[in-house]
Amino acid sequence: MFGQGLLKGLAITWKELFTRKVTVQYPEEKVPLPERYHGRFELDVDKCIACGLCANACPNKVIQITREKVGKKQYLTKYVMRIEYCLFCGLCVESCNKDALKFSHVINMNQFFRDKVRLVLVDRPAPEALPEEEPAEAAAERPAGARAKTARAEVAAGKAPGEEG
Repeated sequence: MFGQGLLKGLAITWKELFTRKVTVQYPEEKVPLPERYHGRFELDVDKCIACGLCANACPNKVIQITREKVGKKQYLTKYVMRIEYCLFCGLCVESCNKDALKFSHVINMNQFFRDKVRLVLVDRPAPEALPEEEPAEAAAERPAGARAKTARAEVAAGKAPGEEG
C-alpha cells in the first residue's frame, strides 16, 4: 500500500505526543544520580599509602604519583590526574586496597582550557621537611602516658623533665 510508512510514522508521532516527558531543565532541576555514578575523583590522603596500584591499573596512564620515602615509610607528595584522558572506567578506584580513591557525585567538570582540566588532588612536602619541634599546646593535649614517656626519656638523657636546651 502506498503511504504505509507515512502512516506508521504519524502513528508513532501521535503516540509520543501524549506520553510523559522525561526531559529536565538542567540548571534549575537536578536529576538524582545513581549511587554508582562515576563523577569527579576524591582522594582521602590519610588512607592513601602511596602504593601506586591505582596508577598501574589505569589503562590510559592518567594518574601521576610522586612519593618520597622517609625512613621505612612512603609519603605521598603529589597526586595529579589528567582528566582529559580519563575514561572513567573505575579501574583505579577498584584497585585501591585502602579505599582512599573514590568517585564523588560532582557532575560539572568541564573547563575551557585544557591545562585547567588537570586535577591536583595532593601537592604537599614530605613530613621530613616539616618542622619537628612540637608546640607547647600540642604537648599539653597529648595523653598523660605519652607525657610521662617523654619525661622518662629526658631523665635518661640526663636532662631535667621539661627543661629546655
